[in-house]
Amino acid sequence: MKNLLFAIAVVLSFNLTSLAQSELLTTAESSNYTLTSTHQEVLNFVSSLDKESPYLRIETIGNTSEGKPIPLLILANPMIDSPEQLKEDKRLVVYFQANIHSGEVEGKEATQALARELLKDPKSHIFKNLIVLIVPDLNADGNDKMSDQNRTNQNGPKAVGERQNGQFLDINRDAMKLETPEMQAVVSNIYNRYDPAIVVDMHTTNGSYHVEPITFTWQMNPNGDRNLINYMRDKMMPWVSETLLHKYKTLNCYFGEFIDRGDRSKGWFSYASEPRYMTNYVGLRNRLSILNENYVYADYETRVKSSYKLLLTIMDFAIANKKEIKNLLAEADRKSLMKGTNPAKADSFAIKYEGRPTPNPETIMTYEVEVIKKENMRTQYKRTDRRADVTVPYIADYYATEQVSYPYAYIISVADQKVLDALRRHGIELKQLKQDRELDVSEYNFTKISPTTRLNQGHYLNQIEGEFSNAHKTFKAGTHYVLSSQKLAGLIAYLLEPEMDDNLLTWNFFDRYLVPQWGNYYFPYPVYRVEKPVDL
Repeated sequence: MKNLLFAIAVVLSFNLTSLAQSELLTTAESSNYTLTSTHQEVLNFVSSLDKESPYLRIETIGNTSEGKPIPLLILANPMIDSPEQLKEDKRLVVYFQANIHSGEVEGKEATQALARELLKDPKSHIFKNLIVLIVPDLNADGNDKMSDQNRTNQNGPKAVGERQNGQFLDINRDAMKLETPEMQAVVSNIYNRYDPAIVVDMHTTNGSYHVEPITFTWQMNPNGDRNLINYMRDKMMPWVSETLLHKYKTLNCYFGEFIDRGDRSKGWFSYASEPRYMTNYVGLRNRLSILNENYVYADYETRVKSSYKLLLTIMDFAIANKKEIKNLLAEADRKSLMKGTNPAKADSFAIKYEGRPTPNPETIMTYEVEVIKKENMRTQYKRTDRRADVTVPYIADYYATEQVSYPYAYIISVADQKVLDALRRHGIELKQLKQDRELDVSEYNFTKISPTTRLNQGHYLNQIEGEFSNAHKTFKAGTHYVLSSQKLAGLIAYLLEPEMDDNLLTWNFFDRYLVPQWGNYYFPYPVYRVEKPVDL
């Protein structure tokens, strides 16, 4: 297997100086790494690849709010005609996504180059073992608003796009509420249809100073499958890190920021644990997910080539561990299908959680800093040229501090189309009562509902307090309900449990049903828990 992976590396080695003059080049390559692609240049590049190879198919998974098409590249030999064929396919599906924040551009350039290099050898062991999906420019609207005033701290290229999409929303905060056409397209037409086993979301850092040009981490929300989280933490990510360093000669570390840049012994912290972030959302769907963050102060060419090598390394691991990965995912799905079906063996779901150190600390190649104090401002730090490598706790293991059991089902007592559409877009199956039913349920009663003081993605997020009580309720025929026993059990509970930090209630989907037109009291939360199996 080692010889096989070395051969793959040789075939796909990426070096600008070896490119033939007549070869199709990315905008980054043709400009000697001073420019990045417009969306039209991306479309032109992938269209040229498509004309030359039967092993590439391009699907438009959706359109941006400004009407730009979002291309999905499917690379396979043999090519599949439809996602339905994947049920009997022994290959593993991997998905590489770039430019969700369109100022963070190196993934966009690296994935285009990767597609070109893969298609040069359709008989490679990559094609024998993997089906590769690529979206090189997810945020096309933001991408084309290029300016040299965007991300001015970033070390190249000359001008980049904006973080937000055409709706002025952050797509990488939209995985749960699905308000952007870009995220809707990814969930509906990639996750629900192709169900990739491994997902990589590519970004550029904004935080701490260090030497390593590339960082990455894994899904960490504790409501994903714990076996998958531990597999990433204990096997896949260490393997990727070592292989990237020794085989591809690329310095790397796990993604994070120092908790306290003045006292780095406090730890290296991966803070984004909610499933509004793409990486954690994929974890809730019982799949392996990697957040790639390339170092903002590394030069542009280094960032492009380092992220390219990361993708090679991930494919190396996927090939070497294909059967094991398939078995792990199948077992995670099997366990999800049992959620809520056996009250005597109740599975728990974290409604509050905290980050803890991983079993092994992380070494960061960093620099000493100097304090810059400005009046009426928080303490700021300036990097020096004095190296100071540190080995510190890595705070990236999230565990429940408060939890509840999975119910047999959730009953949604209001026929709100926006709520129902959101659930269906996620791929969640809804059913309807055939006749009026009287049921014993758990009802959540609010004691306090207050908005956040600051707008977040166009929302004042709900902050709630309350408690459950037993109730006997009548539900009309046609009322929608959701069984927990689905592959997306973790996602279902996260969206519908009232006390979660990233659910539909938090994002204002149920606001109109929470208070009366007159009076200063609250209605019960219009989603009820059916605790035990019952014929609905």
